[in-house]
Amino acid sequence: MSNTNTINIILVDDHKLLRDGLKNIIELKSNMHIIGEASNGREVIKLCNKLNPDVIIMDVSMPGLNGIEATTQIIKHHPEIKIIGLSMYSSKQFIQGMFRAGAFGYLLKDGGSLELVTAICKVVENRKYLSKDIDQELLLQLKKGDNIESTELSSREKEVLQLLAEGKSSKEIGEILFLSSKTVDVHRNNIMKKIDLHSIPELTKYAIKKGLTSLDI
Repeated sequence: MSNTNTINIILVDDHKLLRDGLKNIIELKSNMHIIGEASNGREVIKLCNKLNPDVIIMDVSMPGLNGIEATTQIIKHHPEIKIIGLSMYSSKQFIQGMFRAGAFGYLLKDGGSLELVTAICKVVENRKYLSKDIDQELLLQLKKGDNIESTELSSREKEVLQLLAEGKSSKEIGEILFLSSKTVDVHRNNIMKKIDLHSIPELTKYAIKKGLTSLDI
């Protein structure tokens, strides 16, 4: 942590109303401070480099760059940051995805304010936390590394897959990721070969199933 008394936190969710609600809950605690907010994965990656938070409350399903991939990229460069996934879904694939990416906690959006504060306190103590409404046996499995599904797709391929599933063209994806359209097409073809799917609708269903994109797009 930044010091023994203060926990600096960044909130990440694509709904401002939810961020405002979380902020009101967290800042009731005198030692917890919101130092930044972001509405998507790319924004929070930039904020981390500037603000060096202790904790990030990360929405799992966001357009553009989802919470799982954002967590992967943040932990790669800032392994000391504790990330808590926040989702309305208790599906095993989302939970595994976040913990595999390096998150230390996972909360459901319909949980109580006390649980949010408890989770923050736990993770800054280097202890993993899983929402009490989710089978705790899963957390034991995650701690042991059991039943964690591997993926053949690289981080870049998963970024491309999410944007394809969200209806972006190769040109648009290239502009977002600073790649040429041809390079994007190569990634798309590699993705299709690796997971043996051959159309955008199939890729979209796959991305949703794996938690790589918002379920409400």
